[in-house]
Amino acid sequence: MASDPLQIERVDRGVLCLHGPLTVENVSPFINAVRREDAPTMILDFTGVPYLDSSGLGSLVSSCISCQKAGRRMALTGVNQRVLKVFQITKTEPLFLMFPTVSDALEAFTNAGTA
Repeated sequence: MASDPLQIERVDRGVLCLHGPLTVENVSPFINAVRREDAPTMILDFTGVPYLDSSGLGSLVSSCISCQKAGRRMALTGVNQRVLKVFQITKTEPLFLMFPTVSDALEAFTNAGTA
């Protein structure tokens, strides 16, 4: 069964807005887009992500760990209940810094300064 495509829009340096499911069919473009970003803080807007599968979760965890190892920060915004439930069931929720909106994330990182 083919999944809907994942569209990745770069709205600002370090801010990627995702539209569509993060699934096995869409993992490669997601990883490539994340790797291209070199901002000290990366914000992934999940407002347009209806669901993710285990491959999508794995790529997200991998991206988060890669950012941490490189001394960068990553945050998720707009995570819906369905995606949040996957994080809770798999006990990966503590790995992710989450904010309701991109503006909230930007404000939190701006106020925190550079760590």
